[in-house]
Amino acid sequence: MDYFSCPVAAHPLNPTCKGFNPVSIIRIGTRGSKLALWQAQWVTAELSRLGYEVQLKVISTKGDVTSQPLSQVGGQGLFTKEIQRELLAEQVDVAVHSLKDLPTQPIEGLTLAAVPPRETTADVLVSRKGLGFEALPAGSKIGTGSSRRAAQLRLWRSDVDILDIRGNVDSRLAKLQNGDYDAIVLAAAGLTRLGLSEHITEILPPDRMLPAVGQGALGLECRSEDTFTLTALEKLNDPKSMAEVTAERALLLQLLAGCLAPVAARGTVDGPQCHLVARVLSLDGQTVISANKVGAADHAAEIGKELADLMLSRGAADIIAAARQQA
Repeated sequence: MDYFSCPVAAHPLNPTCKGFNPVSIIRIGTRGSKLALWQAQWVTAELSRLGYEVQLKVISTKGDVTSQPLSQVGGQGLFTKEIQRELLAEQVDVAVHSLKDLPTQPIEGLTLAAVPPRETTADVLVSRKGLGFEALPAGSKIGTGSSRRAAQLRLWRSDVDILDIRGNVDSRLAKLQNGDYDAIVLAAAGLTRLGLSEHITEILPPDRMLPAVGQGALGLECRSEDTFTLTALEKLNDPKSMAEVTAERALLLQLLAGCLAPVAARGTVDGPQCHLVARVLSLDGQTVISANKVGAADHAAEIGKELADLMLSRGAADIIAAARQQA
């Protein structure tokens, strides 16, 4: 069942529909954070460069107005539901998502039309005193809002204190500088896009910190029957990035893990092949199932499903269920 239901309105480009406008303006819906606006403005600039007329609409989401930990308010669709409702109601034509925030459960009437070239998938440490993760003293306070990051940090070092942190990039950096934390973990892509790379203390190695599904990628979503917008967005799609995230998202969907369980994955396309590596962890990081699979990039979804089935056969479902109960 979809995590919300909303009727699909008549297609605005159908000349039999009331209000048909042959001169179409592409209306982009986005969250209002600095990072979300940067992403939406990048899409706006790219579409404008291709000759399309574009308008931007800022939409507030539940995730933008809560200060509670994501696990307490329900993370599924927290940053996307309201924008998708606007899309289905034809108030906007494109939703620009950080793809790691977009639930994998399909929404009837909507489609992931394009994934532009992906940024780095790395997680980074930002440390108040410039110390790398292994150099931090025992008992150091590390801030992260991600159960995936927290579990992998606990697996790496059990002698540091992993604490929840909420807010946008600027507010998290401010909390660090105010001494609330000794270090925080963020996605490198967000810092890079905002021109804040100078704050990075250490790029965390992927063998220790595997990224979130879709990390570093943008997801451009539109109505499935909106052929005008679909055609426009396809010009921004990067087939390599699309294949990578397709494998990752198919794995997450097959695991039925949602966004609260500690699941990490990275798809990498090299020529005709896609290599997918994944990790499912208990919240304390002490139980880990890791696996990988290689297959044809044009069958990326099958790679994700088959790898998920392999991990489920090794007990991943029990770890995910336990994480949900404890979250």
